[in-house]
Amino acid sequence: MNDIERRVAAAIDMDGMIDYLCQLVAVPSLGGDETSAQEHVAAQMRRIGLDVDVWELDFDALSQHPAYCVEVDRAHGLGVVGSMGQGEGRSLIFNGHIDVVPAGDLGNWHYPPWQGTVADGRVYGRGALDMKGGLCCALFAAKAIQDAGVKLKGKLMVQSVIGEEDGGVGALAAVVQGYRADAAVIMEPTELMVAPAQAGALNFRVVVPGFPAHGCFRQEGVSAIEKFIPIYQALMALEAKRNQGVTDPLFAGYRLPYALTVGTLQAGNWASTVAETLSFEGRFGVAVNEDLDQARRTLEQAVAQAAQADAWLNQHPPQVSWWGGQFAPASIPADHPIVNSVNQAFTDITGTPAKIQGMVYGADMRLLVNEGGIPTLLFGPGDVRKAHQPDEHVPIADLEAVTRTLALTALRFCGCE
Repeated sequence: MNDIERRVAAAIDMDGMIDYLCQLVAVPSLGGDETSAQEHVAAQMRRIGLDVDVWELDFDALSQHPAYCVEVDRAHGLGVVGSMGQGEGRSLIFNGHIDVVPAGDLGNWHYPPWQGTVADGRVYGRGALDMKGGLCCALFAAKAIQDAGVKLKGKLMVQSVIGEEDGGVGALAAVVQGYRADAAVIMEPTELMVAPAQAGALNFRVVVPGFPAHGCFRQEGVSAIEKFIPIYQALMALEAKRNQGVTDPLFAGYRLPYALTVGTLQAGNWASTVAETLSFEGRFGVAVNEDLDQARRTLEQAVAQAAQADAWLNQHPPQVSWWGGQFAPASIPADHPIVNSVNQAFTDITGTPAKIQGMVYGADMRLLVNEGGIPTLLFGPGDVRKAHQPDEHVPIADLEAVTRTLALTALRFCGCE
């Protein structure tokens, strides 16, 4: 590293960053209730010295966009972007989402979900990993550049967006607002891997009909629960087929890169009545470059074929619909300059090259790439397997590695005076 890079590295305030992350975890930001957290981030951006843009999202206008999808109805939402730099060199976006998923049964947590807790070299709390930790890395990378008195030639933008967990309305809003750059990094948890590709994930719902009868004469009814079983088996067979012989080197290392998961199931209306209907919902993993309409037809055909093999379902076919999050896949070339920049910065910080691998979860990357035309990768602290779980946590060592890597990437990609 040169003198300027060493000066910025020395200015990184890890104690301040961990303290701020704990503060941010303590601001609940469930989908639809993100405004307080967005205001908190905007205030922190101003303290850092960034130029801050805060605007009201127009959900009616956004709903007309072909990439719009949500699972949560919102009456209010804010876009927040903090910027620095002269705008004369290459521009760069650091993007992170502020929304989190519910904490679930609090009895399963050893540490309070709505309180950042530092223990065992980790920060615990809902959102610490997914992904307030990554957002804080970007904020404190920008702060170190400011505190070191370094002027960027290009423009660096830190975006805090809402709604990623249920469809990406905040990232879409930033694209529609006109925020573009020569490249972007989304600080999703990647285990410090550099990910130039993300798989897709499509929400689906299937309604299975039955016929009610008194439970003491159940043989006179048709249980939708029993009719669900062959459909579920057909979907699991489809998942196995779609994951055989994956040759994409970015995804071949996963045992199940394109998972098909049934996440909810509701059936019946009375304990002693044969269930007259069953509804289940899930997510359908989609490969990079796979046509989304064709993928949907594949699942629909699997359900239809299972129904045709059953006398009742053949006459009363299940209904498939697509709802909520429709996360298209996205990718950029593995040798794109932003991939090389992040990898080289990480190597210089840690002494070891980053692993290049695709991520199997849906993310806002597809909105920046597919809708904004912004070459984007995923790179962030922690393991996504710990997200959406009790005692969600992010390693402090990862937070430091990512903060230092982002700061160095910004200096080199945007250039400095």
